[in-house]
Amino acid sequence: MSNLRFQVVEAAFSKRPLEVSQPKERPSAYFGKYVFNQKKMFKYLPLNTYKKLREVIENGTALDLQVANEVAQGMKQWAIDMGVTHCTHWFQPLTEGTAEKHDSFVEHDGKGSVIEEFSGKQLVQQEPDASSFPNGGIRSTFEARGYSAWDPASPVFIVGDTLMIPTVFISYTGEALDYKAPLKKSLLAVDKAATAVAQYFNPDVRRVIVNLGWEQEYFLVDEGLYAARPDLLLTGRTLMGHDSAKNQQMEDHYFGAIPERVAAFMKELEIQALELGIPVKTRHNEVAPNQFELAPIYEECNLAVDHNMLIMSLMRNVARKHGFRCLLHEKPFAGINGSGKHNNWSLQTDTGILLHAPGKTPEENLRFITFIVETLMAVYKHNGLLKASIMSATNVHRLGGHEAPPAIISSFLGTELSRLLDEIENSSNEMLFKLSTKHNMDLDIPQIPELTVDNTDRNRTSPFAFTGNRFEFRAAGSSANCASSMLMLNTAVAEALTSFKERVDALIASGEEKTEAILSVLRDDIKTCRPIHFDGNGYSEEWKKEAQRRGLDCETSCPLNFDRYLDPETIQMFESMHVMNRHELAARNEIKFETYQKKVQIEARVLGDLAMNHIIPVATKYQSELIDSVHKVYDIFPREKAQELTAYNLEIIEKINKHTSFIAKAVDEMVETRKAVNRITNIREKAIAYHDQIAPYFESIRYHIDKLELIVEDEMWTLPKYRELLFIR
Repeated sequence: MSNLRFQVVEAAFSKRPLEVSQPKERPSAYFGKYVFNQKKMFKYLPLNTYKKLREVIENGTALDLQVANEVAQGMKQWAIDMGVTHCTHWFQPLTEGTAEKHDSFVEHDGKGSVIEEFSGKQLVQQEPDASSFPNGGIRSTFEARGYSAWDPASPVFIVGDTLMIPTVFISYTGEALDYKAPLKKSLLAVDKAATAVAQYFNPDVRRVIVNLGWEQEYFLVDEGLYAARPDLLLTGRTLMGHDSAKNQQMEDHYFGAIPERVAAFMKELEIQALELGIPVKTRHNEVAPNQFELAPIYEECNLAVDHNMLIMSLMRNVARKHGFRCLLHEKPFAGINGSGKHNNWSLQTDTGILLHAPGKTPEENLRFITFIVETLMAVYKHNGLLKASIMSATNVHRLGGHEAPPAIISSFLGTELSRLLDEIENSSNEMLFKLSTKHNMDLDIPQIPELTVDNTDRNRTSPFAFTGNRFEFRAAGSSANCASSMLMLNTAVAEALTSFKERVDALIASGEEKTEAILSVLRDDIKTCRPIHFDGNGYSEEWKKEAQRRGLDCETSCPLNFDRYLDPETIQMFESMHVMNRHELAARNEIKFETYQKKVQIEARVLGDLAMNHIIPVATKYQSELIDSVHKVYDIFPREKAQELTAYNLEIIEKINKHTSFIAKAVDEMVETRKAVNRITNIREKAIAYHDQIAPYFESIRYHIDKLELIVEDEMWTLPKYRELLFIR
């Protein structure tokens, strides 16, 4: 082992967990410590202002400047009491990350000194530079003005010495430049459409809320090893590296004992998350070595998205304190599981859960079936768009293998629910159908109580599975902003429910009884969306052929998937639901192409650099030592004996020459091809060219590098290997 690599690995394996300062109180006592939540509002705001702000948050009423000024004064006092000196508008540009510009509370007092000041105007609106973030052509460099505007539905919080104000981000001309603005519009669209349908079954329903429970998967790698891998550092994934002899094949990591250092990291992360009002609940080892998962209690979708963006930032910061780097790339290591972000999506009214079954009455079951079927209609009609919303240069490496769902959107319902839909489709309107409840399973072990078994199984290969009172959208990538897929799903569901109500109302107006009208429309929709139902193995070749026969989107090219953003039916849906216009969709489409092209370009540059400046020099140095050894053997022994003694070394010398020659030639070709592709001016064509002409070099070059890793003497290999990266001591 080379001295540097040896030192890095030894340092990583010798680390001990940091002492975590555990709060003396129970989590319920410090939950939301750094959040301007309802309790803080009541304490720091005048009663009338408190009531008006609650009205804004709960009912979406307008916030006038006078109330904003009073809220700002209360927030400022709370912040100063907490030692805060700065504030920032915290927003989510189209970078998959967050952005913030900090301003202090300091203002001139007109007497040669300063005072701490924070006004309602500063709270409600700020002006970041709109041309410096991805905007898809909405803003030119010389058109820099953009606005961030406070989102009262997401509580203000404190990080360090800064008051963080969640905001939307829009251009000077009003187009959304972020994920939050269209997400909030999609939530309003669902509320309006779902409330109208829910009132068929319960006229008292006044509001429908979208709930989201994300499951965040991630890898931890020792910081020293991470720093010694330029590919990890610059691209987030290993562009080379032979399989470790042991990885996940023993299936001993999943739900295994959490390593001591990792447990210390998790404890501190959970404490900080709870203090920021993020209701984290679950932690465990995932399937791959060094892979873990964190999941919270479900929350309203807008807040859940904010909390996920915040937790990803916390994970990175806390990991470094414990000597780790947190990897959120969807596929940092080849040959083992990648990381996803399972989005558990459900609908809830102010009177109950819409996707809850079984109900106590046939009418409640009919309501349940209605929302299930219309959700499936949304997924069927826009399955290509939903795939485009989760597709990226990073997630494409994960989809389709090692428990990740395939790049074909389908929905698993389970035997019971599938049977029920079949019965409805083939039944008369007088049918009163039932859903079976959970049942008990007797294990015939005296010490073990009976188990309660759900009426649906789970299907790990399904991208959009019904798992009991919710759908689990499993295809989203671990590094993505949840809003990217959620705003697409919300809008599609709103459109489906709107269409459903229009058709039911038309039948009722023609004299049909309400239940008969609902069942009649449901029967048509069950038949229409049947192609999206699939309860089998999503990995099978047979399913790929069957999905294509059913007319589902089976495109695997990442850039070509992005075309779905500008399909006529996509534009029609978003404009009719008042979520985004064609201009905003075109901007997102262009940003997707540009981001893809840049990420593949960076990977190509890093791979070429490592191949030519690390791999080939190390391999040729080892080859030279072998050649010297062969010459010395011929100097000492007779020719026949020397041939016998050097046969193996000569074979290795030839193999090294074969692999290094291929790598050098392929890298040269890749560089020349990249130069030609970079001359393409159309961003869509350039992204497609990077996919078709540049990305294919990666696997072939990697193959020969990984073969060299097995050949070259271990002490000479400069890069940490998988066996060192994947196992925390």
